[in-house]
Amino acid sequence: MSPASILAFAACLCAGGLASAVAWYERRSIVHWAFAAGMTALAGESLFFGLSADAVVLDTAAHWQFLGMVAMSFLPGFWLFFSLTFARGNYREFLARWRLVVAAAFIAPVILALTFQDQIIIAVGKLSGTEHLVLRLGFAGTGLHLMLLLSAVFVLMNLERTFRASVGTMRWRIKFMIMGLGVLFVARAYTSSQALLFHGGQLSQQGVNSGALFVACLLMTRSLFRAGHFEVSIYPSHSLLHHSFTVLLAGAYLLIVGVFAKVVTFLGGDAAFPLKAFFVLVALVLLTILLLSDRVRLYTKRFVSRHLQRPIYDYRTVWRTFTEGTARCVEQSELCSAVVKLISDIFQALSVTIWLVDERKERLVFAASSSLSQAKAGHLTLEPAAAAEVIAALSAHPDPVDIDSSREPWAAPLRLSHPEEFHKGGNRVCVPMIAGGELLGILTLGDRVGGVPFSVQDLDLLKSVSDQAAAGLLNIQLSQRLSQAKQLEAFQAMSAFFVHDLKNTASTLSLMLQNLPVHYQDPQFREDALRGISKTVAHINDVISRLTVLRHELAVQAVECDLNELVADTLKAQEQAPGVEFVKELRPLPKVRLDPAQIQKVLTNLVLNAREALGPGGVIRVETSQRNGWVVLSVSDNGCGMSADFMQHSLFRPFQTTKKKGIGIGMFHSKMIVEAHRGRIEVESEPGKGTAFRILLPV
Repeated sequence: MSPASILAFAACLCAGGLASAVAWYERRSIVHWAFAAGMTALAGESLFFGLSADAVVLDTAAHWQFLGMVAMSFLPGFWLFFSLTFARGNYREFLARWRLVVAAAFIAPVILALTFQDQIIIAVGKLSGTEHLVLRLGFAGTGLHLMLLLSAVFVLMNLERTFRASVGTMRWRIKFMIMGLGVLFVARAYTSSQALLFHGGQLSQQGVNSGALFVACLLMTRSLFRAGHFEVSIYPSHSLLHHSFTVLLAGAYLLIVGVFAKVVTFLGGDAAFPLKAFFVLVALVLLTILLLSDRVRLYTKRFVSRHLQRPIYDYRTVWRTFTEGTARCVEQSELCSAVVKLISDIFQALSVTIWLVDERKERLVFAASSSLSQAKAGHLTLEPAAAAEVIAALSAHPDPVDIDSSREPWAAPLRLSHPEEFHKGGNRVCVPMIAGGELLGILTLGDRVGGVPFSVQDLDLLKSVSDQAAAGLLNIQLSQRLSQAKQLEAFQAMSAFFVHDLKNTASTLSLMLQNLPVHYQDPQFREDALRGISKTVAHINDVISRLTVLRHELAVQAVECDLNELVADTLKAQEQAPGVEFVKELRPLPKVRLDPAQIQKVLTNLVLNAREALGPGGVIRVETSQRNGWVVLSVSDNGCGMSADFMQHSLFRPFQTTKKKGIGIGMFHSKMIVEAHRGRIEVESEPGKGTAFRILLPV
């Protein structure tokens, strides 16, 4: 056997062994099955390529190569599926979002390989003067390599996203699996790009795939020996290309190789071009690994601090990063997850956990961690007596504490709640999270990269970061209490309205029921009773439909239209009302983008309010104009007007009204509509002199 076939068969055995081991894993899931299927396809491909390397007859070599390409057609689907599900707690969201791409990755390559079999490999030969086999690919073979190249980029991009979303021990658990797959698919991107450039290539290049698969199997085997490698639950962002090293690396490599290929072709060719392209790829990958390495970054910072006399932390950068990372957090769980990730990055600590104090100050509740899953944290939660002792002790001890060296009784349960992952990770530290004189939570961290002990400088910065995080927690708690108070106030107002309105309705129906036995035989009474019931039901339905505007998010469907035409159409039905004089002054306006139906609701509500405020000889004036980049719709009347106090505190609030039959929803809804159009509403009024509303919409 040739060295190429030996390497291919060794890679086949390794891949098949991994597939069998994971398939027989005691807790199988779709992630396990996807991995086993992908490794099986790689094993089959490597087997067929190994057989082709030892084939003496060209037709036999072409046959094994064809079967290898068919096995290769299964790789995009299985590995793209795996990259979307591995170590992701929200993998169902990604599968739903990528379902069409995954389906295409499964179906398109297989159909291409099985439908156009004669166009996969169109020629097999030998280099002149050598025994090296050379393949010539048809459009189907070229298409398979193109799909594999694209899927390799997507797989690497998904794995990078998972790796960058992980932190601490979770990153440590999945590191070798991602490194192995990275080696595998970087090599596949290289060989597929070479096949696309030359529409084929030498069989010796397939040795790169076999070598990469063998190395990848060794790395992934190392990963399988790390506890919890398949049980990690990470929640990466849905952003596709944001700050992606994979996209940058793939783009740079393909651009460099493409330009080199053109130059080489122009200069007459270069037999060593594939090797040079491979070195370019290796250099880019090594650069990326260095940029992503926590240990390299830690040692770089310490070298600069030690030899160039600079502080180990750039405090302005640390504080800006921490502030930006927590500024948008509005929930406690969201803030705690962000703080855990930031602290793990700042202090190079793999295990960071936050426990929050419950409202009764009796228990510690798990919030977020870089090393503990929700299930594991449930087993490590302190008993109420131990938790109460820890809370009481740390409330009076605001400074960071080394819980490994501490001999205090309350330090023992804290050590149990923060298990060591590494024996050489340095001492574990506990930091109370105190704000407003109140203990809100406990931050524990350990397992530092390189086992570096925490210095005084580290502890001072850690205390400052913990205090800032505690202040953020306190602000969130106060905001939630305020929100609950406002919700309760709104609920009480709504309840009061419903009770009052239903009480009146019930009184009317009760009186009707009392008279029903006496006057039931009277046809006129029955007719009046049915009319009253119908009117009552219509009133209740009207109230419910008007209240639903508080529950639904307002959706504006803007189109370009003429505001004057919209005003004229809306006023046609209103101008027929007796006893009211309408004055219209519609000046020429440019067309604006707005939702006609919603703006009609605003205008109708303003006109109806004006009519109800009018006395004898009332006048309603409707005007349009243009002012400083705005179109202005004005509705004014000479009615009873409103007080300044009502306009300031009640006019645009729900359930606030001066009308006997009103419920205070109309102006609240109108303001929502105007603001949804990026406009504003102005009002001027004086008791006894009338009211003027102005709607300003941007041109």
